[in-house]
Amino acid sequence: MGLGNGATQSPRTVLEQRIRERRQTFEEFVEFAETFAREHHEPGTLSVRHLQRLTAGRRPDGSPLGSVRPATARLLERIFSTSIGELLSAPHGIGVADESAEELRRMLGASERVDADVIALLNEQLDAVRRLDRQLGAIVAHDEVKSKAEQVARLLAHSLLPGVRSKLAGLLSELHTLAGWQALDIGSATKSWQHYEHAKAAAVESGAVPFEAHSAAEQAFVLLEIGKSSEAVEILADARSRADRSASRLLRAWIAAAHGEALAVAKQRSASLRAFDEAAALLPADTTGDGGPYVALDPTHLARWRGHALARFGDAEAVSMLSGALERLDPSFARAEAALRVDLATALLAMGEQDAARQHAAVAGQLAAGIGSARQDRRLRTLARQLV
Repeated sequence: MGLGNGATQSPRTVLEQRIRERRQTFEEFVEFAETFAREHHEPGTLSVRHLQRLTAGRRPDGSPLGSVRPATARLLERIFSTSIGELLSAPHGIGVADESAEELRRMLGASERVDADVIALLNEQLDAVRRLDRQLGAIVAHDEVKSKAEQVARLLAHSLLPGVRSKLAGLLSELHTLAGWQALDIGSATKSWQHYEHAKAAAVESGAVPFEAHSAAEQAFVLLEIGKSSEAVEILADARSRADRSASRLLRAWIAAAHGEALAVAKQRSASLRAFDEAAALLPADTTGDGGPYVALDPTHLARWRGHALARFGDAEAVSMLSGALERLDPSFARAEAALRVDLATALLAMGEQDAARQHAAVAGQLAAGIGSARQDRRLRTLARQLV
């Protein structure tokens, strides 16, 4: 049986209070902290026994704690965005029951003030984070996305108006799909899957089928990453079927292209290329979106995806298609460029153009390192063995 957090007693430190707010036991928080440290390259460690001492604010004999190891202090400060001094201080306020009731009243009041302008502002913030993510990668933007998701989740949990709840739920679904894609890129398939589960649940709450189809379609890429291509193909086929009834042409084109990629991984060449043809036919002239789930798809991105599939099949057309896409690609899409150059290097290598393949692989390596893309780095290591 796990050690509890003493939830029936008043929190002794801000740290203990913040862990309670996360609805985690000490064991669960220690496990989370270990994962966080690994994913964010933090050297700090934390055991349950150590956490018990820190949350108590004193040693077992009642003497002061003394200084906290710098690595541990930094880890906790990054997790909570709060100084270690404040985390180890006594929480402010009144009794736990009164404080809990007051907190509920505050959150209900805050959620009551969420209107169309606030929703628009939250969406603008999400757009800004997307721009950071595509240019600087998850290494910079992942924590911000997770923090924003927690903020929106709290507003949603305390919102009483159905119209506001549906808008917040749609926004939360998009935040978790972005966080899921980031987690996959930095090499954490399990965390990615969890984010997509949250995204799907929020999509159901939104009452909008396009959000449900989109979050399920994105989750399929986790299956592709762990070698379950047939399952991914099935999920994407179902997402296409659901989206066809209610989604925009842009989203339908995106899911069709995603289906094409999964079919390529499953080595179904004809079906893959047919899916890309269908995506091209669906792609509207205006690809700026219409307020539904955000997807980055235009003729350049579609050519990049199709080129990726052709490279998998060893098709000679892959080089010209990928080269053309690279020339037209918006340079702010750093992750996309890294992936495209890996694909191009793969296609060039298949044609015996080793020098050109090495050049693109080198640039891809620099991009992947700069944005912390473990996914592309892994592909590059595989490619490097063939370039020797």
